[in-house]
Amino acid sequence: MTMNTNIKMEVEGGVASLIMTRPEIRNALTDELRDALAECMQQCEMDAAIRCVVLRGSGGQFMGGGNIKGMIERAKMAPEERKSFIIRYIQTLHYIINRITKMPKPVICAVEGSAAGAGLAFAVAGDFTIAAESAFFTSGYSMIGLSPDSSSTYFLPRLIGLKRAFEMMYLSGRYTAEEAKEMGLVTRVVPNDEFDNYVSELATKLANGPTHAYAQGKALLYSSFDNSMESQLELEAAAIGSCMMTDDHIEGVTAFMEKRKPIFKGK
Repeated sequence: MTMNTNIKMEVEGGVASLIMTRPEIRNALTDELRDALAECMQQCEMDAAIRCVVLRGSGGQFMGGGNIKGMIERAKMAPEERKSFIIRYIQTLHYIINRITKMPKPVICAVEGSAAGAGLAFAVAGDFTIAAESAFFTSGYSMIGLSPDSSSTYFLPRLIGLKRAFEMMYLSGRYTAEEAKEMGLVTRVVPNDEFDNYVSELATKLANGPTHAYAQGKALLYSSFDNSMESQLELEAAAIGSCMMTDDHIEGVTAFMEKRKPIFKGK
């Protein structure tokens, strides 16, 4: 287990749980939390023993957006100093989002309570977004005179369409878990008292799955936004060819013929 005052990382059974640990500020994205998330995401990506990642908050909250107190402090900086800080801040955020989307293993964002601003962006960047009934989602940027960041303008139009994305961006409305699911932001809504068990069971199932095949499929889905059909077919051919050379593929077809459950190793 890895822990500092901002994040706790637990690894068990191939599942890495990254738990943000500042519930008193709704796990707002402080500088320290941002840097800790970047470090933990890198560790999750590099560690072959980790086969699924769960990102969640503590205290019944996911992430309440940026740290407003920190923004007020930055406003007191000299312009050049502030600009330099903002560039570094954004670059680290981009690194975290890139790790989530390019990581060759499943990422679950488990959302309770607030997913606001950057919290909304983080929540929908996961391969699975599982929401407790208590969850709510809001962009919030316009309320503090900002345009969206952290990949919000990439994911929202793709998930909910351009018009709804404009509505979320301009009006900063608050959407319940069920409303978010109907819009396409959320994979599944789970009753509060079943939430922990559901997330744990899903993460275990994914960690025990054919993670090499998952990684190939994940990369294919993201590339499909920019490719022609012909280019995508070429990528699909290369990916499935790679999968057919794995032990997991042999195990999968063998288990199918033997009418048993396959035991995948991610190799």
